[in-house]
Amino acid sequence: MSPSGQPPTGNGRIRVVLVDDHAVIRAGLAQLLASTQDIDVVAQAGDGETAVAVVAEVRPDVVLMDLQMPVVDGVAATRRIRAEVPGVDVLVLTSFSDSERILDALDAGAVGYLLKDADPDDVLAGIRAVARGESPIHPKAARALLGARSGPTRPQLTGREVEVLRLVRDGLANKQIARRLDISERTVKAHLTSAFARIGVVDRTQAALWAQRHAL
Repeated sequence: MSPSGQPPTGNGRIRVVLVDDHAVIRAGLAQLLASTQDIDVVAQAGDGETAVAVVAEVRPDVVLMDLQMPVVDGVAATRRIRAEVPGVDVLVLTSFSDSERILDALDAGAVGYLLKDADPDDVLAGIRAVARGESPIHPKAARALLGARSGPTRPQLTGREVEVLRLVRDGLANKQIARRLDISERTVKAHLTSAFARIGVVDRTQAALWAQRHAL
């Protein structure tokens, strides 16, 4: 089943849109995905503006999204896709591993963040993880998020991360948080993944205790 609760396709394959401004990279990714038995590339786009239109038309299960692109960048395109086509999940695949870019993408609604130096098998595993409802983060990106912590002082959290952590502190499940904030469960998971890394915890219990200790 897809994240929206509908089968990815009639044959159960994961439908993917590739978004990257380099045609050679798109071709390589398309060839990689074509070698699988469970993933179909249903469309491609070379900029964020085209990506939004294509995704609205074909409604894939997963968008594999670059960040640095002309016309509309990947962060803005991700935000628009999540707002306009809410059943679609965005997995970032980029060369940027700085914490600011990662946080921008996750805050825009991306559910995972992979780097282009990842092994091909890791890219395939990331797509499959997103289709299962998980939020894959490249180890280097996770370290960058941890490095964004500001020493002994409270880490700088986004407004949405604060809202989610407060609701975790109050004992709400992801589905309840999603309803309360009018966002998808996937987006809740993405915010939790980011927030956990930034505050240095590994599960909801630790996050709830952290939020209570810091009077969030």
